[in-house]
Amino acid sequence: MSRQLPQLPVSSPRLLASAIGVALTATSAAHMAHAAEKTDEKAPRNAIALDATPVVGEFQEPTSYQVQKASSPKYTAPLVDTPRSVTVIPQQVLKDTGALSMQDALRTVPGITFGAGEGGNPQGDRPFIRGFDAQGDTYLDGVRDTGSQSREIFAVESIEVSKGPNSAIGGRGAAGGTINLVSKKAHLGNSFDGGFTWGSDQTQRYTLDGNYQFSDTAAGRLNLMSHESNVAGRDKVDYDRWGIAPSLAFGLGTDTRVNLDYYHLESNDLPDSGVPYTMPASGKPADRNKSNPDKPWAGGDSSNFYGLANRDFRKTRTDTTTFAIEHDLTDALTVKNTLRHGNSLQDYILTQPDDSKGNVNNGTVWRRINSRVSNTATTTNQTDLFGDVYIAGFKNSFSTGIELSREKSVKSSYNVDTDTTPGSTPADNSSKCTPAMIGTPSGFNCTSLSNPNPNDNWNGAISRNRAGTDTTGKTRAIYVFDTLELSSQWLVNMGLRYDHFDTEYDSYDKNGATLVNKNGVVAKGKDTSEFVTGQFGVVFKPTENGSIYASYATSATPPGATLGEGMEGNLLPNSSDRTGNLLSSDMEPEETSNYEIGTKWDLFHDRLSLTAAIFRTEKDNARVQVNTTSYENVGTTRVDGLELSASGKLTEQWQVFAGYAYMDGKQVDGGDVNKANDGNQLPNTPRNSASLWTTYNVTPKLTLGGGAFYVDEVFGSAANTTMVDSYVRYDAMASYKLTKNVDLQLNVQNLTDERYYDKAFSTHFANQAPGRTALISTNFHF
Repeated sequence: MSRQLPQLPVSSPRLLASAIGVALTATSAAHMAHAAEKTDEKAPRNAIALDATPVVGEFQEPTSYQVQKASSPKYTAPLVDTPRSVTVIPQQVLKDTGALSMQDALRTVPGITFGAGEGGNPQGDRPFIRGFDAQGDTYLDGVRDTGSQSREIFAVESIEVSKGPNSAIGGRGAAGGTINLVSKKAHLGNSFDGGFTWGSDQTQRYTLDGNYQFSDTAAGRLNLMSHESNVAGRDKVDYDRWGIAPSLAFGLGTDTRVNLDYYHLESNDLPDSGVPYTMPASGKPADRNKSNPDKPWAGGDSSNFYGLANRDFRKTRTDTTTFAIEHDLTDALTVKNTLRHGNSLQDYILTQPDDSKGNVNNGTVWRRINSRVSNTATTTNQTDLFGDVYIAGFKNSFSTGIELSREKSVKSSYNVDTDTTPGSTPADNSSKCTPAMIGTPSGFNCTSLSNPNPNDNWNGAISRNRAGTDTTGKTRAIYVFDTLELSSQWLVNMGLRYDHFDTEYDSYDKNGATLVNKNGVVAKGKDTSEFVTGQFGVVFKPTENGSIYASYATSATPPGATLGEGMEGNLLPNSSDRTGNLLSSDMEPEETSNYEIGTKWDLFHDRLSLTAAIFRTEKDNARVQVNTTSYENVGTTRVDGLELSASGKLTEQWQVFAGYAYMDGKQVDGGDVNKANDGNQLPNTPRNSASLWTTYNVTPKLTLGGGAFYVDEVFGSAANTTMVDSYVRYDAMASYKLTKNVDLQLNVQNLTDERYYDKAFSTHFANQAPGRTALISTNFHF
């Protein structure tokens, strides 16, 4: 049986995308080169304001690591005058570091870690910001990007990370912060960028980014990507994906501008099943203790893969269509409407190396099956009015708007019969996995810890399990933001948002009938939450290029906030525990507050941005279990910390992008049932983390660079009984311009081949990061 079943159309469209790229390269390169030479003659000389990006004549691709303003109009001041921690990863950092995914890119931002997914908590990006799960807090051009995904960056211009509670800007959730992907859009001027990357572990990546100006006010842009690779240091794991992202823009340089954008990404992977944790001497996971936490152990060979190559698969598909129209009412006032519809599909069967059978100590691993078939459909309409007005002689840079959205997640799974061999004895799922079971015909449920065989001739059966859960959420929100200039030295930043969030779910059997538990309670429920969140900050500017600020911000996480597409800490009403007992359902939104004092400076003729902040982020009203059948909003968690960052140019030749984060994250009150965890370090919250990436232009043609990334030890569970060790990873790069149109770049990631774990699940397993990876890129620019 092949892992290619069930089939999604991946290979042919990917080849089509590659073919389109080759064709465009062959037919358009000469024209683009000629057009580039003539641009100065044809392009208008005046500056054009498109969102927050200044465009002068043809599009100018920034090369600096410094960014002075966020893309969203909700940020009503430049970053130096914004009283909160915001880090923007610009395009040049993405290119220089050789980042190929959102997770790759975010390693440059200290204070962010990634958690692992399994079955109930889906596979995909699961970032933790300041110790709080941000799996549902990713945005695309300021609009929530719902659904668990592994996000690519081939069509991303920059990534904006806002630290601290951010519901006033983003809506529900955002307890630790938000991540906003800024997409590549059509612009005036002609440009062409194409490239291919070949590297170790059979890496092949092809990209194309072409922009063509149709008329004085209209342009189109096309981004294509095809990627195939294995993973350094890991057996069997492979990634195979392709994507296309066309963009059209009309009315550029006029009072009314229209953008139509589409994004499609499709993948077909053999996912990494991770490495199991060691076990206490008793062989019982329940006997783990925080004085000697268990760590991942692959039986002596870090490349061991515990899945089944002819059964496991993960397929994803993401489609997003955006229609945006923007009109300048006056020179200082703009209205914009964004309408978006998107679908995000996950489809997988993967093997988790499970320690729950008490088996790791005897040298075996239980192959536990996780499966999921889910689709999240989202329709959002967001209307914004922003600009500058003077009231009583004071300048107000403001933004206000209305958001209406409907999100629906449909989730089911697979039936995987692990014991279908004739004449075999079914494995006793309640007993230990023993060495005698390895290689037996009982579905190959057991394998060796030290020498697993991913090519075991598994011959079970797979069928769709139509039983599942539908979850729907509806949002109605209104918001307003303002930066009030009291004087040239004093600014006040304010924001307020009201949300009305309705969510409901229905769990049903394979025939579509709503499930009923043993107490006669239907597995169906709904909740309505209304909440107001805000932010307030005071900024003092001792000089034009510096600021000192103090701020306060809040967020709210209502029941059902992730729509079943993440680890739901605040469950929906009528949820039942694993024994079928009804849990108390009168739950309020969890509330998070952030207190922050900081300073920001643009130095060296405004080439280098420096920031420093101390903060306290505290979640109150957290949902905790108080007895075997009920929950209450009484819990508290807290993170006290310090953050430092630097981005920009030390000299005209020397660039730096660096940061440090210290986080003291604790569970303050876990309720009666979880009281033993009070005082423990929060999961996925390293006490220290730091990153440094720097490049130096040795000559006008040669650039050398490198980086170091440190993450302290991380606990996987609130009980602090599982953990992964600290690590330091080193990267290096070199680029050389062969001509003005062609350059070469070499990236060596994880230079010392450090074996480390970048995702810690609470129980069972952790995910190992890639080993040393070398990538050679050839890039064409016209």
